Amino acid sequence: MEKFQQGGLSDVVGSWIGTGDNAPVSAEQIQQILGSEQVSALAARFGVDPQQASDLVAQYLPQVVDTLTPNGEVEAGSGDLLSQGLGALSGLFKR
Repeated sequence: MEKFQQGGLSDVVGSWIGTGDNAPVSAEQIQQILGSEQVSALAARFGVDPQQASDLVAQYLPQVVDTLTPNGEVEAGSGDLLSQGLGALSGLFKR
């Protein structure tokens, strides 16, 4: 989540973690924040092309992070929330 915060998306990430509505993120923002290497790796895990991977992450990551933070905060000892979220996404889309 720190990558998103460093990329100027603190409010967006905060909405995912918080208890209100989840702010959207675009596929382009996902590409910018994660970088082409990580998006390509995700695409390989998902079995799709990199653009589709960015689209899928943009569509589902807010919901996954929201689910991983049911009390509106990152629980102590939860580790890297982004990694957990991306891991959950790869499980959803693995063929």
